[in-house]
Amino acid sequence: MTKVQLRYELLRPLDETLLKRISDAHGIYGFQRIQVETSLDKITVEYDASRLTRNGVEAKLHGAGIPVKPL
Repeated sequence: MTKVQLRYELLRPLDETLLKRISDAHGIYGFQRIQVETSLDKITVEYDASRLTRNGVEAKLHGAGIPVKPL
């Protein structure tokens, strides 16, 4: 397993709905951890690079309703 971390900027303010989607995204295949930064406008995603690509991570986040752009 190769763990990789990517940082993303949230494209809308963090609210309860978005926080729930982030929480639910922990169950996405290949994701190890998702952490909201203290500024509440960015997230860090740790994933298994042997299971997902960088583009795949972003696609999974968008598919989960989490609007992000890479930093």
